[in-house]
Amino acid sequence: MRIFRFHVAMPIVALALFEALAFLLVPYVAAMLYYQAGVLAIEEDIGSPLWPRAVLTAAVLLTCMAATGLYSTRLRVTYFGVLVRIAASLCAAVILLALFLIVVPRLFYVVPRLDLGDPLMLMITALLAFVASALIRLAFSSFVGEEIFKRRVLVYGCGRQASSITQLRRRSDQRGFLILGYLVPPGARVFVPPERVLNANGTLLEIARRHAVDEIVVAMDDRRRSFPVQELLECRLSGIDVIDLVSFLERETGRVRLDVLNPSWMIFSDGFRRDPLRLFSERTFDLIASIGLLLVTWPVMLIVAFAIKIEDGLSAPVFYRQARVGLEGRVFQVLKFRSMSTDAELDGRARWADEDDQRVTRVGTVLRKMRIDELPQIINVLKGDMSFVGPRPERPEFVAALNDKIPYYRERHCVKPGITGWAQLCYPYGSSEHDALEKLQYDLYYVKNHSLIFDIVILLQTAEVVFWGRGR
Repeated sequence: MRIFRFHVAMPIVALALFEALAFLLVPYVAAMLYYQAGVLAIEEDIGSPLWPRAVLTAAVLLTCMAATGLYSTRLRVTYFGVLVRIAASLCAAVILLALFLIVVPRLFYVVPRLDLGDPLMLMITALLAFVASALIRLAFSSFVGEEIFKRRVLVYGCGRQASSITQLRRRSDQRGFLILGYLVPPGARVFVPPERVLNANGTLLEIARRHAVDEIVVAMDDRRRSFPVQELLECRLSGIDVIDLVSFLERETGRVRLDVLNPSWMIFSDGFRRDPLRLFSERTFDLIASIGLLLVTWPVMLIVAFAIKIEDGLSAPVFYRQARVGLEGRVFQVLKFRSMSTDAELDGRARWADEDDQRVTRVGTVLRKMRIDELPQIINVLKGDMSFVGPRPERPEFVAALNDKIPYYRERHCVKPGITGWAQLCYPYGSSEHDALEKLQYDLYYVKNHSLIFDIVILLQTAEVVFWGRGR
């Protein structure tokens, strides 16, 4: 399912809807247990309706659960690990709701007489929400098979491009689709497992109907000969979706595969837009997120500065500035907490930072793990050199080399770089040209599909990285 240009797996959507419904009902059940009365009697007694409390509670709970990765397709934990994350989400939600209860007891201009109840009511609500979420996820994993959400896919092609689909072997890679088989175009060579090749008796539409196909992926190595225009048109008009290989892999993997990409797809595909409304929403989001983060993290930033001084001496610099490439190739000075020794590049030669780089200080190891070293970049965002979300800004020396070696590398600079981003979430810390190529595929996915909703999703998943130690 595509929501505001962001692809979401159907099982995740279904799970979120079930939990949203449960969280809307939980405040009603909590109130009835607390007051030992029916809903109408409770509303008459407290003098306000319960639905605003239910909506706010559900919204906060869902947001906190998203921030702990409970709606991420990349979540790899046991059921006990899921319970731990649910508990952490509920603790965060209780704190947020308690602060709301203390700071803003009434939202007169939004919902008259909004009442969240007393702290005991809040704890009962949280406990019921934990039980509801735990049972829903247990039932979902036990009784609701993912197969019912998968699209039944037929691949038209069996060459080198089609073989890229066979590389999606993990269960998480195949969460949204089920490959029924491959059809061999006339004169094509076979690079897929022979047992996956279907019998080609009948027309393409007849084969699709025989196998109850929902979608046909066109993955021909050479479209200049024997391209079945009429047969694909018949399938499309019969209600069967037809999609090209690049778009299929983009949707299923969350990245733009460079090995099957061609320039015409980038030119004619839906995306890569920079309309005025998007520019306005992006800048507004940057300012609100940056100012909010600055207000929350300034005590942490003071502690970090103090820790750097203790480790390296009072004369050691807390920050470092470094040239990075930004929007449309313009160079700016990025500001970060210093996480390496002061003599990291005495010879003046730019080097990739390794995951276990010996130049990183003890304080720097913690900063880089939790991405706290990135916090001073808030200043770059406020100045307009960066966005809160976007591709990672790289050094001019690396960019010049990568532009010559990696196709489409320049295209990542058509948006502002960001403090966090899709590639930073989906790919581990990179320290080579191969890593740069892999991360570019995620960067291109973001450049093509970036939107306000996508930025918020990335921000929530970045919180998971920080809280659960999944950083660099």
